[in-house]
Amino acid sequence: MKVVVADKISERGMELLQQAGWRVVQPRAPELNAELADADALIVRSATQVTAPLLERAPRLRVVGRAGVGVDNIDLDAATLRGVLVMNTPGSNSVSVAEHTVALLLALARQVPQMSAALHAGRWEKSSSGVEVRGKTLGLVGLGRVGVEVARRARALEMRIVAHDPYVAPTFAREIGVDLLPLDELLGCADFVSLHTALSPATEKLINAERIAKMKCGARLINTARGELVDEGALAEALRAGQLAGAALDVFASEPVPANWPLRGLPNVIATPHVAGSTREAQEEVGCLIAQQVRDFLAEGILRNAVNLPTLSADQYKRLRPYLELAGRLGSLVAQVTPGPITGIRISYAGEPAELGTSVLSNAVLAGVLNTALAEKVNLVNAAAVAAARGLVIEERTRRREHGFPDTLEVAARNDTGRELAAEGTAVHGTDPRILNIDGIAVEAPLEGTILFTRNRDVPGVIGQIGTVLGGQGVNIATFALGRREAVRGAEAIALIRVDGDVADAIVTHLRAGVAALTEARVVRLPTAAQARQTSFAFPAGA
Repeated sequence: MKVVVADKISERGMELLQQAGWRVVQPRAPELNAELADADALIVRSATQVTAPLLERAPRLRVVGRAGVGVDNIDLDAATLRGVLVMNTPGSNSVSVAEHTVALLLALARQVPQMSAALHAGRWEKSSSGVEVRGKTLGLVGLGRVGVEVARRARALEMRIVAHDPYVAPTFAREIGVDLLPLDELLGCADFVSLHTALSPATEKLINAERIAKMKCGARLINTARGELVDEGALAEALRAGQLAGAALDVFASEPVPANWPLRGLPNVIATPHVAGSTREAQEEVGCLIAQQVRDFLAEGILRNAVNLPTLSADQYKRLRPYLELAGRLGSLVAQVTPGPITGIRISYAGEPAELGTSVLSNAVLAGVLNTALAEKVNLVNAAAVAAARGLVIEERTRRREHGFPDTLEVAARNDTGRELAAEGTAVHGTDPRILNIDGIAVEAPLEGTILFTRNRDVPGVIGQIGTVLGGQGVNIATFALGRREAVRGAEAIALIRVDGDVADAIVTHLRAGVAALTEARVVRLPTAAQARQTSFAFPAGA
C-alpha cells in the first residue's frame, strides 16, 4: 500500500498509517502528480484541490480522505465516476467551531476588535462598550453537531436559544433546552442569528435581501458554516443602512476574499480567515481520525464517514461483507450466462440481506454485472452511476422466503429480447457464497473459480460424456452440480461444473461437438477464494 499525504496532518496520524507497514509519503507540491501514479490513498485538508485531472493521474487510487468536514475542494462527481471513495471527519472539530462562534458572538456584542484597533491607533474610546448577551435570543439555523455545542455554551451565558432545523425532532431540541421555530419566525425574534447548516441548492444564499428584511432590526449575524449561505452584497447593504447592527464571519463566498469583497472596510464587520476549526486540538483530532479511517478502509474495507457511499460501521460491514461478495458473484454469473446485451437487472432480498441495507448490495450486484463487460473499474462507489449512464434499469424488492435458506439474494438479468435469467444464492455459514438455483432449477454449488455452465436434455449418459470430453482436453473436474426442472426423461437440466484452473473458451466447442444433448454451454469466470481476499466485490482488501 502507498498513502500520499498531500497536506500536513498530525504526527500521530502519520504514525497510525506507518504502523500498518505501508509506504507513507508527504510530497512537495511539484512532486504530487508523480507520487499519485501508484498511490492507493490520498489524504488532504483544504489546500489541495482534488480535481478530475488530478484523479486521472492516480489510476490505482481507491480513497481520498479529507482531514476535516468540508469537501468543497474535492470533485465528488469525478471521484465517484472513477470509483474512488471520499471520506471526511465530521464532528471532529465541532467544539473548536462552537467556541469560535461564541467568541465571535461576544466580540460582536462588546465590539472587542473595534475597541482594540482604536486603542492601538492611540484613541481612548471608552463611551461605547456594546450590549450584554444575557437575556438575549440566539437563533441557530441548523442544529447539528456544531449547533448543539453552541447551544450548550449559550445556555451558560443565560441566553434564550431557538433553532430552525427540519431534520431535528422536537423532543431532542427540548432535551437540550432549544425551541424549534420556522425560519421566518426565528429571524424575526433573534438578537443574534448564527448559521450552522450545510450548503445545498436549497440553502445557497439562504440569508438574502428578502430574509434580512425579516430579521429583527439591530440583530447581528454570525456565520462559521459556509460562505455561500449568505448573499454578501445584501448583507453589506443591510449593515450600511443600520438594519443589522453587525456581522461576524469566518467563511466567505470566495476564499481568500477578493479585492472587491463587498464587506471590506465596514466597521461593524468582524472577519476571521476560515480558522474556526483550526485549533491545535482539532487538527490533532482530524489527523488521527482520517488516518484511522483510511487505514481501516484499506485493510478491512470498513466504511466510516463516507461522503459518496452509505457509511457502514465495523459491525455492519462484518455482517454485510459475505452478502456483498455473494451479490457481486451473482451479478457476474448472470451477466456471463445471459445471452445478448443486458438491459435490466432485478434484485430480490430475503432475510438478513434485506435487513442490512439493500442500496449497498445493489451496487455490489451492478459491479459484478458491469465488470464482466467494461474495461473501466466499477465498484461499490461508482456502480450505480455507471449503470445509470448506460440506461440499465434496476428493480429491487424484498420478500419472505418460506422454505430452505432464510438469507438469500436473487439476481435476474433481462436482455434486449426480453428474456430473463435468474440466479439465487446464499452465504453458507455466513462466509462461502453458494448458488441455490438457476431459473427455478435447484442446483447448489460454490460460486468461485472457473465454472462450465451447461443446459441439456435430461437423457442418460450426459454426465459421462461431459467428463470424457473434458478429460480428453486435460481438464480436471473439481465439483459437478446437476439439477433438472422435472423428473421426466428429456426435461431440461442445468449443470455447474467447477474445474481446476482456467480453461480456454474453445472448450465449449469441444463440448458441443462431443455431447449431442447439450443445448447451451458457457465458461463462467469468478474469483477463487484466495483471489477474493485480495479483490473483493466491495473493495480490494489489501491485507
